[in-house]
Amino acid sequence: MLCHSRFRTFLRLREFVFAAVRDTDGAAAIEFGFMVPLLSLMVVSVTDIGLAVYRKMQVENAAQAGAQYAIVHGFSASGISSAVTSATNSTVTTASPSPVQFCGCPTGTGVSTVSCGTVCTGGTQAGTYATVSAQATYYTLINYQIVAATYTYNAQSTVRLQ
Repeated sequence: MLCHSRFRTFLRLREFVFAAVRDTDGAAAIEFGFMVPLLSLMVVSVTDIGLAVYRKMQVENAAQAGAQYAIVHGFSASGISSAVTSATNSTVTTASPSPVQFCGCPTGTGVSTVSCGTVCTGGTQAGTYATVSAQATYYTLINYQIVAATYTYNAQSTVRLQ
């Protein structure tokens, strides 16, 4: 009799296990519970990348705004620096290093610095140029441990003043 009751208990347990395996009620909720952290990390990561790219674009636009200021108003280190910092709504954008005025001759790869009054190749007089730099640091929303937590973006724009 004792063996028979153990066998019945085993059969009931076996039926319960098979029924539990076949039962799919709540499976979607459990799968969703496993996926929520992964999906949340993906949303935060994509947002973080977007904000970093936006900060980089702000730095580039700030350097261009400083160069445009120099074209319109002439070289004024304080005015150009103010134009750089005012170009974005970001308070971390700075005109660093400070704007520089120099004489130069255009080349195929940029502008070579020469003494003022020098005659460039082609017979033209050396022009006056200004180099404007902008810099800002971006701090990631969360510490990912596998990438840097801060990124410093630099942009530079050189324009001919005369």
